[in-house]
Amino acid sequence: MANAHPTDVQDIERALADADALIANPAAPVATAARYALAGSGKRLRPSLVMAAYRACGGADHEAALGIAASVEIIHTYSLVHDDLPAMDNDDLRRGRPTAHRVFGTAAAAVAGASLIPLAFRVLDAGAARLRLPDVRRMELSLELARAAGGAGMVGGQWLDLAAEANEPGLADLEDIHARKTGALIAAAAAMGGIAANTDEPRVAALRAYGRSIGLAFQIIDDVLDEVSDTDHLGKTAGRDRSLGKATFPALLGVDGARQRAGTELENALGALRNAGIDAQELAALARFAVGRDR
Repeated sequence: MANAHPTDVQDIERALADADALIANPAAPVATAARYALAGSGKRLRPSLVMAAYRACGGADHEAALGIAASVEIIHTYSLVHDDLPAMDNDDLRRGRPTAHRVFGTAAAAVAGASLIPLAFRVLDAGAARLRLPDVRRMELSLELARAAGGAGMVGGQWLDLAAEANEPGLADLEDIHARKTGALIAAAAAMGGIAANTDEPRVAALRAYGRSIGLAFQIIDDVLDEVSDTDHLGKTAGRDRSLGKATFPALLGVDGARQRAGTELENALGALRNAGIDAQELAALARFAVGRDR
């Protein structure tokens, strides 16, 4: 990713390859499907946020922190596998190639996605151990990731998103859906970088607030791109939200209004960092990428 630290994306890929080696039963279809999902070339925004927040709070052990970053990307990958399933969005393309269930079948993809959850926590704990963090901070890392992935976060947001297809949610409802479905893990990524650096709670809270705003801005731009871009450019099916009857930010605010709202969230994010006295250079670059990207 162009706005990540020069070594981050390459090293994150290496950390994910190390995690791949921990997947059990290499001959089993489930393990093959899990490996396929992890190997998909994505933006790696969430793990890049972990690393940038870690450095912004004085963290210096780059290699050890990669485990924390990889754990967040593994959880994100599980969510994509499940989001694409026939019972959810029933999508054919993800990251420019066929979705896991189109290649391996629905059952193998569903179980493979679930198998990535314990793998993420295994990788997370190994990274925290390498950082020699106090037990209380190791627990905080696990709780941060679990909350983001659970009923108050991604799982709850996915359910609300599905339920909303049967009605017409307003702007506040849409914000709540995506604060959970997309924003929770992005907020957790930023906060986990601070926790991994063993920084104080006010700074962790500021990173979390930054992440919440970036998460909402990211989803708004996702909705805009779904509306104005094409499948080849996006690497996933364009116009999918409209075909599924989903409420989107452009549908409620218009394309220009949605972009303006994303810009407001960007300013909110950067303001949270300034108010906490956090070095914002890398984090600001990642935030601007999230809002200014074209895919």
